[in-house]
Amino acid sequence: MRALCASFLIFAAVALPAASAADLKVKVIDPQSAAVAGAQVSLLSKGSNTPLRVVATSAEGIAIFGDLSSSSYQIQVLAPGFAPHTEDVAAAHPDILTIQLHLATASETVVVTATRTLVPAGESGASISTLESEQLETMQPIAADDAIRFLPGAVINTAGQRGGLSSLFVRGGESTYNKVIVDGVAIDNPGETFDYGTLPLTQADRVEFLRGAQSTLYGSDAMTSVVQVWTRTGSTPVPELQFGADGGNFATANGNLSLAGAHGRFDYNFFGDQFNSNGLGVNDAYSDSLQGANVGMAISDHVTLRVRARHSNSYTGLPGEWNFNGDALLAPDSSESEHLNNILGSVELAVAAPSGWQHRFTAFDSLYRYTDSNLNPPADSYDSYADLYQTHVNRVGVEYQGDYSERTSASFAAHSTFGVRIENETGVVSDMNSPPPAAGQRLDQDAYLQQQFSWGRLSAIAGGRFVHSSAYGNIGVPRVALTLLALRGGELFSGTRLRFSYAIGYMEPALYETFGEIAYDYTSNRGLLPERTRAFEAGIEQKLFAGRWALNAAYFNNLFHDQIEAVPTSSGAYQFFNLEQSFAQGAEVELQGRIRPRLSLTTAYTYTSTEILENPQCTPASPCGFPFAPGDPLLRRPKHSATTLLSYLGKRWGGNLAGSFVGARPDDDFYGFGITHAAGYVRADIGGWYAINSRVTAYANVENALDRRYNEVVGYPSLPVNFRAGFRFRVGGE
Repeated sequence: MRALCASFLIFAAVALPAASAADLKVKVIDPQSAAVAGAQVSLLSKGSNTPLRVVATSAEGIAIFGDLSSSSYQIQVLAPGFAPHTEDVAAAHPDILTIQLHLATASETVVVTATRTLVPAGESGASISTLESEQLETMQPIAADDAIRFLPGAVINTAGQRGGLSSLFVRGGESTYNKVIVDGVAIDNPGETFDYGTLPLTQADRVEFLRGAQSTLYGSDAMTSVVQVWTRTGSTPVPELQFGADGGNFATANGNLSLAGAHGRFDYNFFGDQFNSNGLGVNDAYSDSLQGANVGMAISDHVTLRVRARHSNSYTGLPGEWNFNGDALLAPDSSESEHLNNILGSVELAVAAPSGWQHRFTAFDSLYRYTDSNLNPPADSYDSYADLYQTHVNRVGVEYQGDYSERTSASFAAHSTFGVRIENETGVVSDMNSPPPAAGQRLDQDAYLQQQFSWGRLSAIAGGRFVHSSAYGNIGVPRVALTLLALRGGELFSGTRLRFSYAIGYMEPALYETFGEIAYDYTSNRGLLPERTRAFEAGIEQKLFAGRWALNAAYFNNLFHDQIEAVPTSSGAYQFFNLEQSFAQGAEVELQGRIRPRLSLTTAYTYTSTEILENPQCTPASPCGFPFAPGDPLLRRPKHSATTLLSYLGKRWGGNLAGSFVGARPDDDFYGFGITHAAGYVRADIGGWYAINSRVTAYANVENALDRRYNEVVGYPSLPVNFRAGFRFRVGGE
């Protein structure tokens, strides 16, 4: 890695010229006149779609183009969360050209996750939703589950209180079928359910939620969605110190601190957060601490180095299943608890050279440590045996991504994205009821390629990923997406866009399924294969009222196969096998737009139908019964769900009203009480802030404002109405 980094630096020093008197400086700012870091600024000849040069803005929002001739140019700016911007540059241009970006409807907003490059959401050929920095500041989510649940197509199931396992179901897939990335590092363990309730969003700059199979770009786990989070970058010449605290019912207390800024070629953001809550009842307390840093350095006008790190440490009580839709059928466990300790870090070197090229080299390390302890369980609890279970997983690797914009005509454009990734995953699983500890390791070597074409009204994306795994051999996954601007439209109907995509996704088994022996007499299987999905979707986007509103509708169809199930063996123990096949189809309808320049609305409805197609362990001689038999629906996938997010983001105050409706869905108590469904529910959250002055802001948030009593997961009562209120303070930052 050191040799490759050195090669990049030598290349940059030789190939990139120093600034000259003919330099053009472009400063990119947001609607509040704050610098926009990381925007992609392209220099084009008039009438051409091919960039002559591509530069990313510094932390201070500056991009520099040197050695320009006297010709006229165009500047194109793409920045995540904003509308694309194009501006002509005359031969007699000013020394500094200031470009102010504007907010846009969601379909016009520039996103990254859909293609691994900057692209307007409507042209990405995928279903994607975002939460921007100002929205997150208004929502004040304790963790990712409190924010993602209000995005179209997301169904969050939290096992009761804060800190209880919070899983995500998308398009009928399992809760393990989602890729989760923070600052470019995958933090989900392959084959395992990721806990969104323990992912703090403190200092998060943006969240993108991409639906559909995306293993071509992101590898294992991206079977039905990708969730990606970015941390803020310091941008103010004067260091900015922010700190705040809030409190609420259930003895909830939260405090945060950050120091950020930019000086010359350096930018930095150091931050921390501490959250504590006693919860509703017995053994319901939750605590989480977060520390992180995002530090960058511009080595030259075209070469940047960035280092990111995060550490999250949480404790939570686990009362378990006890209250089933108002009936306390079991006693809560007063002794079980879990401890989660995660560390991730990355070093990224980005080079924008030569003409039309961008390179990004990343080294990453992610450490996951989980402990479930229940050493003195009460005799009347649902788990009456002592246990100590631990999982330690370390994922370390390197990745290179290259992007090249081909030289094309005015009516035809092409862009290539390609890369290689090497990741080594090691893990140790231990259970005091199944000694000794088991250790395993696997090495994945990936290569991927994606080609984007734009020809008049037609856009196409074609790509593939080849994986050589030390555990599973060779794996290949393709994806194709087509987008057609069928009608340009007018004032009322302002454009009709059709899209279609086909993809294959895969997910590697969990480490404990392949090498770990765990309690309840579960036995691993080293011969397991990755689970797979065949996915296609077709959609239409209709823009309305001169593009201020957009109506999106999409049909999705997923076939999941080689799904892993635990099957009883002749010895009485259970062993994991690739057996099950299931199916999901449905539709998403979404309306999004701006009622006023600062008032936006996104509302969506999702219909999902699921069915188990095959389960060989179910036979006439040994029927499985609900919920494992062919013909049964998949657990915890509601047929009907809907979300609404209304946000006002002003200069002196802001507010949001968020709603989530989840219909009745199949579930199981697994204790013989005969409960086979969870009741539907409605959850509404309200948040708001008011700037007392430029240094002090008051804010308040109310979750479950309607005080509904419901179970997202059967047996685990959700929190009733809960609120927090506090103040944020800012020092410096000019």
